[in-house]
Amino acid sequence: MRAIAVSGLLLLAFAGCQDGVDNSSEAFPDRQKEAPQVEIVETRVALYGDLHVHSKLSFDSWIFGTRATPDDAYDFAKGAELTHPAGISMQLRRPLDFLSVTDHGTYLGMFEQMNNPAGSVGEHPLSIALRKAESSEERDAVFREILPRERGYIDFEDDLLDLGIVRSAWQEVLNAAERHNNPGQFTAFVGYEFTAGGQGGENLHRNVIFRSERVPGVPFTRLDAKNNPERLWDWMDEIRDEGIDSLAIPHNSNGSDGWMFEQTYKSGDAIDRQYSEQRLRNEPLVEVTQVKGTSDTHPLMSPNDEWADFELMESTIGSSNPSRPQGSYVREAYLNGMAMADKGVGNPYRFGLIGSSDTHNAAGSFREDRFWSKTGLLDATPQQRGSVPDESGTYADVIRSYWGGSGLAGVWAESNTREAIFGAFERKETFATSGPRMKVRFFASTEALPVLLGQEDLKKAYGTGVAMGGDLKVSRGLDGAPHFTLQAMMDPLSAPLERLQVIKGWVEKGEKREQVFDVACATGQVDSETQRCSLESAEPDWQTCKAQEGAAELSAVWQDPEYDGEEDAFYYVRALEVKTCRWSSWDALRAGTAPNPKITKFLQERVWSSPIWVFGINTDE
Repeated sequence: MRAIAVSGLLLLAFAGCQDGVDNSSEAFPDRQKEAPQVEIVETRVALYGDLHVHSKLSFDSWIFGTRATPDDAYDFAKGAELTHPAGISMQLRRPLDFLSVTDHGTYLGMFEQMNNPAGSVGEHPLSIALRKAESSEERDAVFREILPRERGYIDFEDDLLDLGIVRSAWQEVLNAAERHNNPGQFTAFVGYEFTAGGQGGENLHRNVIFRSERVPGVPFTRLDAKNNPERLWDWMDEIRDEGIDSLAIPHNSNGSDGWMFEQTYKSGDAIDRQYSEQRLRNEPLVEVTQVKGTSDTHPLMSPNDEWADFELMESTIGSSNPSRPQGSYVREAYLNGMAMADKGVGNPYRFGLIGSSDTHNAAGSFREDRFWSKTGLLDATPQQRGSVPDESGTYADVIRSYWGGSGLAGVWAESNTREAIFGAFERKETFATSGPRMKVRFFASTEALPVLLGQEDLKKAYGTGVAMGGDLKVSRGLDGAPHFTLQAMMDPLSAPLERLQVIKGWVEKGEKREQVFDVACATGQVDSETQRCSLESAEPDWQTCKAQEGAAELSAVWQDPEYDGEEDAFYYVRALEVKTCRWSSWDALRAGTAPNPKITKFLQERVWSSPIWVFGINTDE
């Protein structure tokens, strides 16, 4: 039995171009030296942030022309204007609630000192080459010459790396986070990027985020770990025993060539329960969307999911090498994790979801209609991004054409503080958006749940059920499916919603299965046979980029019509906006040219919840 209740405030045709900037005094809160009293509310509020931001302290950001400091990145997040390396004004319409500057731990702060002829590394040949590089091509050449050192693929002693510079830069990161952390108003986390990977650009990167200001004296990098993330987890366990708590967030797994969600140790040994417990303890979250594409799923692995081809980047990092889909996407990892659990070795992939930007401009570009991309001077213009032809009428054939204005991390937390937000990370009450500040709620219970229209409904949902990121245990062979409540709310400064979906995955007799259910529609009804909304939004006219009507909110109470009480399953929510213009179409519109025919003109922005895992238990357990 499946019951659906739709709350759909239909909106008139929506104009996607909104260039207004919030210049009110509220966008620039004064820094406070003393933390104010923070009110803890019984029901949690949605907060938005970015846990993947690079400043001038990252080796690649410096090469790309970024000179913004960690302080600048935090000021931008709180609403201040920041200038792009190419002179573009960058500013948010609304401040973020939290941020972490996550510069590369390897070679942290080195490139600023390489730019100083009088510094300790100023006369190194690569330092001289860096200072002479002026064009994008010259900068890119220096970048590629540095990469083997930064990645640890050299067979000689590194005569460039100066750990004294790294320690000084790390202190700068810590000091900036402490200056900007303002409990109750804005949260600044200390963090860095652990940049492991393969020689072909295979991405095993993680962002390491610390709970508090108590951090190690220097980041643990890929060079310390010999390029093995398992050694990172060992280090995290060791410092946790010393009272330094942290978590690591894998990102951009679509470029990992299948390495991110492996089914063996790096040594090749089979995964065991120790591996599963250690990985999940240290990596409770995964970044499912960012500038370099989305890692939800791939059409080859989800052929019955019509929305599986969203913002795909199918190459490894910094190369044109194809990335193997198997082992690189979140939904398959969920399924593989359940299959591992069935074998008695635990589930290392019971993680929640967030989004973040991976900006190398110290400022995330979260809007398709105001896109400044990612890599400074290398992709600042539409011509460099391949969305507008050059003077000869030729479109650049570049991987940057597949980047996008994503993404944001969402949490449900009691207050805007490090402790409350980190607590949301740990319990995985998190969600990911492709840029717009949509909200999504998701609860499951063995009892009937409300449609979440008021505070009393939320109290009941929290009191009798589990929220996103949680585990629901039900009696094995239970008659009647669990009850789910899901709710999505549009970003009032973005486009309205088209549909609300539940994505289910399970293992049936050793076979991994998945299914997508539409459960609420802005227009039309859900067809009981196809499990799809009978109507979908039309594509906008790219010459105006005016989107169609949709819903301000979609809600449903739902039971899985194909539930089998003998099988465990995971469920997560995905809500889609109506179709809107992609940044490449906005570029073309403003340049007065037709969109690049090789690039997708439109997209459907979306939000994903963390899953709820439903486990059957025997009644005598």
